[in-house]
Amino acid sequence: MAWPLAAAGAECKRVVVSADPNYKPFHWYNGQALTGASVELVKRVLDDLHRPYEIRYAGAWPRVLKQAETGEIDIVTSLKDTPERREYLVFTSEPAFPNPMAVFVRRDRAFAFNRWDDLIGKRGGVNSGNRYGEGFDEFLRDKLTVEPVTEPAQNFKKLGAGYIDYYVVGLYSGRAYLADNKLDDQFMALPKPVNNGVTYVGFAKKSPCLSLLPKFNQRLGELNKQGVPTKLLEQYLGELRAPAKEPATH
Repeated sequence: MAWPLAAAGAECKRVVVSADPNYKPFHWYNGQALTGASVELVKRVLDDLHRPYEIRYAGAWPRVLKQAETGEIDIVTSLKDTPERREYLVFTSEPAFPNPMAVFVRRDRAFAFNRWDDLIGKRGGVNSGNRYGEGFDEFLRDKLTVEPVTEPAQNFKKLGAGYIDYYVVGLYSGRAYLADNKLDDQFMALPKPVNNGVTYVGFAKKSPCLSLLPKFNQRLGELNKQGVPTKLLEQYLGELRAPAKEPATH
């Protein structure tokens, strides 16, 4: 793999890490800092490698990717490996997290879902711009009746009102929305996912910290064998589900 000369010749003194500020439970901006399962995972790996780092809130997701492209951000966690992103990122070969796409329904209107064809004839909801991979995008375009909207809240509202029969979205991000809004008693994900996607950690090609990739990848693989990423997802889902803490009184 040919890495940029600037990255190879420079010194990695501190690893700047960023992420999408709006993708619970993987990562989000809580008004003070970036938090979430993927932020915790990268911190654990870098701590184990004894590398200093900065978790940087860089604004909206397109801005995060742009700063990774220019080398202002060293690591982006965690995201899908796509041909477009490979132009400026080198991805870990070890996955960071499972990220299956799931079919969410009203609990009182659940139906059997064993194959994609089971969605034909039903009204579906999706998020505008979402890509699913593994052939489902083409199947959705050719065989399904769906209504794209921009926000998960809109789709769950339509699902609750009966305007759509199902909503396809990431299993963990859908569960995070339900946990955050205390809606677990109304909606559920059907047991079988649409597909079994994963996310990876991306290193900026223009970053001097690209040299850390082999050791980072090795440690990530060890944590995967211990089941750490999935445990972190469940931990942060639990925090979203927990009741808000009452403010301290004197």
